[in-house]
Amino acid sequence: MHQIIEQLIKEMPVILDGAWGTELQAYGLKMDECPDEWNLTHRESVEEVARGYVAAGSHVILTNTFGASRFMLERYNLADKTVEINHAGAEISKSAAGGQAAVFASIGPSGKMLSKGDVGEEELYEVFLEQAEALSSGGADGIVIETMTDLAELSVAMRAAKSTGLTVAASMVFDSGVKNESVMTGITPEEAVAAMETEGIDIVATNCGRGIEEFLPICKRYRAVTDLPIWIKPNAGLPKMINGRAVYTMSPEEFAAYMPALVEAGANFVGGCCGTNPEFIRAVVESLR
Repeated sequence: MHQIIEQLIKEMPVILDGAWGTELQAYGLKMDECPDEWNLTHRESVEEVARGYVAAGSHVILTNTFGASRFMLERYNLADKTVEINHAGAEISKSAAGGQAAVFASIGPSGKMLSKGDVGEEELYEVFLEQAEALSSGGADGIVIETMTDLAELSVAMRAAKSTGLTVAASMVFDSGVKNESVMTGITPEEAVAAMETEGIDIVATNCGRGIEEFLPICKRYRAVTDLPIWIKPNAGLPKMINGRAVYTMSPEEFAAYMPALVEAGANFVGGCCGTNPEFIRAVVESLR
C-alpha cells in the first residue's frame, strides 16, 4: 500500500471528497458535454473543483476521469484522446492537492457488459489497463474503481488497476434486493468482499445508489468479513424529481450526522457521492472532530 495512504489510515477517519459532476455543471458544463474532456478544454475549472474539496478538509480527492475509458469516450468521438484526458485528469488533481491531500484516480464502468457479450475479457482488460496506466503516469497516488454493478467487470478492472502498483480501492453499488443490500446482479456484500480480496485489493468500498441512511448495514456487513480498510461514499439522501431534474434536499448537517455511526461501524474512509459538495465535506469534518 502507498506510504501516503498508510499514513492517512493511521490518522483515520480519512475524509474523502464529494460529487464532481454537479460541481462542474456549476462551472458551466452542459448536460450533453463530456465531463472528462474538460481536463483538456477547461483545466482551470476542473482544478477549482478539486481545490474546493481540499479547502473543505478532504484528505483524499478524486480525478475527473470517471467516464474516461476508451469505450465511454467513444460516445463523444474522443477515444483517440483517452491517454491524454486521463493523464491530464491525474495531473490536475495532483496539482490541486498541493501536498495536502492524496489523489485517487477515478475509474467508472466501461458501459459494456461481459455477460451480454458486448466485449471480451481480454479487450476489456486492455481498455482498463490503458486508463489505469495513464492515470498512474499522471501522478495519481491510488485508483478507485467506483460505481460498479457487475462483479465480472470489476474483477477485470481490479486486475488492470493493480498492475500499476498503486493502492487500489474497489467500490460496488448496493441498491437492489429486498433491503437494498445487493448489487443489480444479485451479488451480496460478502460475495463482493471475497472477490475483491481474491484480486488483492487494498480497500473495499461502496458508493452511490441510495441515501446515506441505508449505508450503515452494508458497512457492518463489510466489516464482519474483512479487516481491510473500508471506503464509504453515500449519496445525500434520495433525490426528488423537480422540473425533470433530480434534486437532493438533504442538508450538509443532516448528511454529516450519519458519519460518526459509519465510522463506529468500521468505515475508515468517508465522503460523499451524488448530491454532495464542499459544504457537505466541511460538515463531515466538523461532525468527526
